[in-house]
Amino acid sequence: MGSFEKVKLKAKSLKKEVRTLYIASKRPDVPLLAKLLIFVVVGYALSPVDLIPDFIPVLGYLDDLVLIPLGIWLVLRMIPVNILDECRMEAQDILDSEKTVSWTAGIIVIMVWVLIIIAIILKVKA
Repeated sequence: MGSFEKVKLKAKSLKKEVRTLYIASKRPDVPLLAKLLIFVVVGYALSPVDLIPDFIPVLGYLDDLVLIPLGIWLVLRMIPVNILDECRMEAQDILDSEKTVSWTAGIIVIMVWVLIIIAIILKVKA
């Protein structure tokens, strides 16, 4: 198996784990601390603001390549195994049934950034 195929498999696995975390975050039997960390990890992953800016060669992407998987790993350790197994099965069912890409999350993120830009512009004009 080539290195590109390995990266593709890792990306697919990561997508499933993120979906698993999303499902787990909605369950009442998942510890509150795990839910809070899910929010932080997903928020950081979706945020355009990084601890180390991406334009810095090598180091810019290092935080994304280390911090996000580390955060996911940590949250997965905080969720009881039986709950995690159920969430993984549900995530796999969803991934297997997805035929089209859902743009809902993308639209929400774009709307939030538009609102932030408008707020900044209004603040600067004031």
